[in-house]
Amino acid sequence: MIKINNINSIALTVADIDSATNFYTEALGFKKIEEITFEKPNNYNKLDSIPPSRVQIVTLQLGDELIELIQYLDIEPQPMPEDSASNDLWFQHMAIVVSNINKAYEHLQSFPITPISIEPQTMPADNDLAAGVKAFKFRDPDFHSLEIIWFPQDKGKEKWQQNTDDLFLGIDHSAISIINTTDSLRFYCDVLGMKEEGSNLNTGKTQADLDDLLAPQVKVTPLQATETSIGIELLEYIKPGTGRNIPPDWQMKDLAHMHIILEVEDLEQTLNVLKQQDTEIAVSSVIEFPESYRYRQGCLIKDLAGHALLLVSML
Repeated sequence: MIKINNINSIALTVADIDSATNFYTEALGFKKIEEITFEKPNNYNKLDSIPPSRVQIVTLQLGDELIELIQYLDIEPQPMPEDSASNDLWFQHMAIVVSNINKAYEHLQSFPITPISIEPQTMPADNDLAAGVKAFKFRDPDFHSLEIIWFPQDKGKEKWQQNTDDLFLGIDHSAISIINTTDSLRFYCDVLGMKEEGSNLNTGKTQADLDDLLAPQVKVTPLQATETSIGIELLEYIKPGTGRNIPPDWQMKDLAHMHIILEVEDLEQTLNVLKQQDTEIAVSSVIEFPESYRYRQGCLIKDLAGHALLLVSML
């Protein structure tokens, strides 16, 4: 079994990195901490066999968590499909914790978001996993799915309960639409060594208004790495069923792309284990990153539904 030490970052491909940086800092409270540009040729493109291109990466921080905004400066990206739905297998959202969801929702109305949810929703009392949790899903200007989420005192990590004047606090998890929970648990828990933290079937009007789907039934299963960090939440849509597959020609350069960055101790050994498990690997060898990047090595893999995971070793 592989040991995932930590998940502290989520990466998103964007059309214009300056506009995206402005959105995430002004609308969602992130702070810019780093900006690097890889000139061509560079090894970063080799992660996903992308043609030579300059790559710009801006790292933003919110609380303890990081995100990376990525732009391929010499390549025109494919846009996200405008009819994307919550049960399509490319659906992946980043859940941003807030101290007051009504204030956060009102604040977001001044920015160019596209709502998914009708308005902030409160999970019903009969929902064992999430009773009282409030959430609102929407899309950023590049059409990436996002969620603001508020936890009552008996839910969520302890750090989300601290008194603070900040409206936006950090990233709790990234939720991904999957095909089958049992199969995904084998991959994420038995192979990658993550830990399951319960499961729940979400149904009813609240879930319908949250997801913009008709009468959904979704099995929700949260996972955590060895160290407390960004979690992964599995979403199996039993009704209306699994949506469209991730197109095989989508790559890191395209706007639908998001990847979760998972830190491992020995990347070469990890890659050998994954090959034995018949894991989909974008490029079969470990990539050495430029010295200016915060990570030393990386390898891009795909889960059973096609979601991208970047395994990295630290400097």
